[in-house]
Amino acid sequence: MQANGAGGGQPPPPPQGPAGPELGCLGAQNGEASSGSAAGEQLAHANGLLPSAANSSGGSSSSPGGLSVNNGVPAAGGPGSAAAELGGGGGSALKKKKRLSQSDEDVIRLIGQHLHGLGLNQTVDLLMQESGCRLEHPSATKFRNHVMEGEWDKAENDLNELKPLVHSPHAIVRMKFLLLQQKYLEYLEDGKVLEALQVLRCELTPLKYNTERIHVLSGYLMCSHAEDLRAKAEWEGKGTASRSKLLDKLQTYLPPSVMLPPRRLQNLLRQAVELQRDRCLYHNTKLDNNLDSVSLLIDHVCSRRHFKTKASTLSSTQPIVPTYCRGLRSVCGAPYMLQCLGIMRKQFPCYTQQILTEHCNEVWFCKFSNDGTKLATGSKDTTVIIWQVDPDTHQLKLLKTLEGHAYGVSYIAWSPDDNYLVACGPDDCSELWLWNVQTGELRTKMSQSHEDSLTSVAWNPDGKRFVTGGQRGQFYQCDLDGNLLDSWEGVRVQCLWCLSDGKTVLASDTHQRIRGYNFEDLTDRNIVQEDHPIMSFTISKNGRLALLNVATQGVHLWDLQDRVLVRKYQGVTQGFYTIHSCFGGHNEDFIASGSEDHKVYIWHKRSELPIAELTGHTRTVNCVSWNPQIPSMMASASDDGTVRIWGPAPFIDNQDIEEECSSMDS
Repeated sequence: MQANGAGGGQPPPPPQGPAGPELGCLGAQNGEASSGSAAGEQLAHANGLLPSAANSSGGSSSSPGGLSVNNGVPAAGGPGSAAAELGGGGGSALKKKKRLSQSDEDVIRLIGQHLHGLGLNQTVDLLMQESGCRLEHPSATKFRNHVMEGEWDKAENDLNELKPLVHSPHAIVRMKFLLLQQKYLEYLEDGKVLEALQVLRCELTPLKYNTERIHVLSGYLMCSHAEDLRAKAEWEGKGTASRSKLLDKLQTYLPPSVMLPPRRLQNLLRQAVELQRDRCLYHNTKLDNNLDSVSLLIDHVCSRRHFKTKASTLSSTQPIVPTYCRGLRSVCGAPYMLQCLGIMRKQFPCYTQQILTEHCNEVWFCKFSNDGTKLATGSKDTTVIIWQVDPDTHQLKLLKTLEGHAYGVSYIAWSPDDNYLVACGPDDCSELWLWNVQTGELRTKMSQSHEDSLTSVAWNPDGKRFVTGGQRGQFYQCDLDGNLLDSWEGVRVQCLWCLSDGKTVLASDTHQRIRGYNFEDLTDRNIVQEDHPIMSFTISKNGRLALLNVATQGVHLWDLQDRVLVRKYQGVTQGFYTIHSCFGGHNEDFIASGSEDHKVYIWHKRSELPIAELTGHTRTVNCVSWNPQIPSMMASASDDGTVRIWGPAPFIDNQDIEEECSSMDS
């Protein structure tokens, strides 16, 4: 094989004329032309990009922004010897070449486009020549070069050649409009106002396309200097950058058999990486679309986390205890209990990092603040404790204790700005407490009636109002001073939520349903209907999904827009206790819930089976809360009087794991 671009002989120029058929590769001649035939000679020199009229003299040449106009490498002996060299010794060898499949041809073209983007034009020439493929249609190559060189009249002529290859009859008009728009802007930047006006009046306007845009373009005539033009037009200015963007837009109108979409291989690889991450049940980090941040040589797998602990330390009184998950490997009687879990993943909260024991009775509720810097916990011991999250160590320390909730605290809601905290009690509680988080002072203690029940609360997105209610038959909308703004009678509320529109309140009631109530037009509608009581629910950040804890059924996921049950999650034990579940992780890809079997269950949103069962609590787990800003942190509150903070498991070297496994196996 000859070196790229080397060759003394000049190939005869291929005929120039109207664009030929749409062919990504010369399939019929793909490596099968005889060295002595005219077709073979043409193939040896023109099975890449065919030369344009301006470069029909032979050798490989390229323009600053375009592809090489002759992706064939002539051999020193001329066309015949080039074909012979390609065949590795003659036409008979060429005939023995396997015909490429369509997918093979596509891959070759994708690789060629990527290599061209890296500036390896001679390598592209050789690839196209040896494979018998061509990167794109010769008319498309001319068009590309003329656009990048700013030869607008020639580019318009190229459009006439491309017209038979374009499926949509309106595409040529749109492409011409984009060309003329670039031409117009470049004239203006160069100070050629009369030429720009001529383009606007005599070329753009007669197209009768996008007149609104033409009016905008005409306004640019008033720009006093080039910088003003670029700013108002949001345009990079005359040059390679703007012309490359223009070419990207133009390519969208051409079939891929004529011209490949821009950066097609990179886009395919990026889609593959995103799909693998999306399908990974344990991925819990922010998605990075930069291909340089991942390896393309292996499939995406979240890194394993292993840990070991002495069996004698498996006690809830210890500061850190192990996590037991589905599928763990344990050996009874061994000096160490070893757990090598595929789900112990980086940034995945599956290990007890801290146990908070300051409450002296059952802990009914826990909730991280919206900024993730604080955790509030409510207990049967009549207190709310606010904990501060250390941003570096992720350890929690007691910040404030809010006392005086005579009936205990069963529900807590942070205001949107985290400045206030509302606390509610159990079913027989008719009072609500509104605390100033910064000062620890009680701003409002509200009670509408001694016979009332205020067991749930939700903040309006404006942070100036909240709704509260219970199972006695009504719920209210109030301001920060506890003044009643509106009320809705005849609704026995189990749980409340305000949607982001600031108008709609969702309420689950004793009729096993969730209804939407609008305080502005006083309308209501049914959204979710279950067959069993809805003990609690929460809504995803985008307002699309609802997560329900349903008595005797477990955790259900509903699509509020389509009003359909999406998924029933398995594993959790849910009776008639109120248990609060949550969304969590990056993009809220995970779901977590407490359970009456003393465990915390975690699912991937798309998987009905749990991917983790976290143990350590000794009584019912009433509530879980995933930190909205630290995806690797989660809290759980239990009737055992503790709050557990969950984080990633400590890492143990793989060699230590293997040695431990071997010792236990023996």
